[in-house]
Amino acid sequence: MTGGRRPKALKAYGVLEGASSVVDLGDLDGWRPKLVATDLDGTLLDSAGEVSPRSRAALEAAWDAGIPVVGVTGRGPRLLDSVRAALDGRGIAVLAQGGFVVDLERNEVLRTVGLPREQAARVIARIEEVAGDLIVAVEDAAEQAEASGPLRVQHGFNWPYPEPAHLLPRHEVLPEGPVLKVFLRSSTLGQDELLARAKSVVDPADAEVTHAGLGFIEVLPPGITKASGLEIALERYGVGFGDVLVFGDMPNDLPMIAAVADAGGRAVAVANAHPAVRAATSAVTSGHDADGVARYLEAILRDV
Repeated sequence: MTGGRRPKALKAYGVLEGASSVVDLGDLDGWRPKLVATDLDGTLLDSAGEVSPRSRAALEAAWDAGIPVVGVTGRGPRLLDSVRAALDGRGIAVLAQGGFVVDLERNEVLRTVGLPREQAARVIARIEEVAGDLIVAVEDAAEQAEASGPLRVQHGFNWPYPEPAHLLPRHEVLPEGPVLKVFLRSSTLGQDELLARAKSVVDPADAEVTHAGLGFIEVLPPGITKASGLEIALERYGVGFGDVLVFGDMPNDLPMIAAVADAGGRAVAVANAHPAVRAATSAVTSGHDADGVARYLEAILRDV
């Protein structure tokens, strides 16, 4: 498993019929990408958290065709080594839902953004007003020196991965400084319902809220989305959103999917994707356990 992580706990949203073979290119009309952006967990990576040999070969073929590949993930910088391994250390990676962007080849951090402690506390309180008591975990300060530290996790959160974590009582979970993101879990509400309630009370000027299919929602600094993180990578490559081929599976992918689709690029859902992602994309490929990203890339690169 990449970086020693257990498989991602994907909710069974209903895999499309023929998920082991389906590849619907949509109406390309001669269009070809200048850059590929892909989510990792549940999209490029299989259920074991690995990049299959077929997917690895497809990524290499894209690079050989002069098409950079950018990994865009919710994984935080503490998991940078696993992201680096998944992407063969090539190009630019967008982590923490867009809050941490790094040039893997130059070991250069291009973005790191934190949410002030007081602001995070206000947003959590606002969500609890409509969702009841929540269990909290925190990705620590966006300061470069601290970004790879362990999570700060409230007792009872049941973090799904066996990585190092500080188990703390609720009043000690938020650090004194800024946080990259806050994770909120409810004992009574599912992730979709919790996200809907959070969105109903959280002003985007105060924070972004999303979920990645792991059973909890995430609170991020205002303006921090996969779209805003990907934009930094695109600026470095001199590519616009309209020239991007993007793959995703969960609500946290929707901002970059929308940015690409609205600009005339191509957005593709894997067959195991959340219904909201399927609704937002014009094309579909096989599930993440059936090399969906690789299958689509192979098809679209035939004429490049």
